[in-house]
Amino acid sequence: MKKDKLMIIVLSALLIQTNVCLQANAGLDENKMKSAQIADGMSVNKPEFDTEKHSKTYKKITKDGVVMQAMELMKTVSIAQYSYNALMGNNLTEKPFKIEFKNLTEINPEYSSFDALGWKKKGRLYIYINEKHRNAPSEAIAALLAHEAIHQDEFASLNEETYAWTLEAATWLKLTENNPSARRNPASLVSRENMLVKLFEKGDYTNKYIKKAVYTNPGYNKLPTRSPGFEDEDL
Repeated sequence: MKKDKLMIIVLSALLIQTNVCLQANAGLDENKMKSAQIADGMSVNKPEFDTEKHSKTYKKITKDGVVMQAMELMKTVSIAQYSYNALMGNNLTEKPFKIEFKNLTEINPEYSSFDALGWKKKGRLYIYINEKHRNAPSEAIAALLAHEAIHQDEFASLNEETYAWTLEAATWLKLTENNPSARRNPASLVSRENMLVKLFEKGDYTNKYIKKAVYTNPGYNKLPTRSPGFEDEDL
């Protein structure tokens, strides 16, 4: 069977992130996705969110109201606008991302602690969010998606990860200005976002300490400094 080249971008729960390019069979059974069963923190997603109202807008991306709500939040802050547009189809593939929550152990048991997993298959970009994050605040999911939307090809680099981490931190910071209670949510995804913001603030709202964290991350020790679109060494 012909194999498709998949781009795997994995995010671990404690900011230990790894990028892996591998070969995998195209016939991954997406029907095996389990409904979310893991409660991780208290949901602050607005119960009045009208999924049906937004289903037409996002029908090519997701059927999940939680994802739709996060994307609607991304539209409210300029810092996340590029990522929002990329998710909608303004990216290297010129096709919308496909996004859903998933039990990542169904793909590989080693992915159980990853926050998200993304790949490129047959010219389409996919993002699978660990199902344990379903009850995380929408702001946290939006920040994670802002990061993931940066990864649009098979080429990863330290510069690209630095940019994505910094964008994620800035998005979380901006979104929680309107909902500061989200920062106190016990969800593990919130812990990740708060850790990123601490690095962002420590660097006086620059990537200084985020870059240091990326460059010293053992999961990135084989990544080149640059990749297409992220050639600037001083990024």
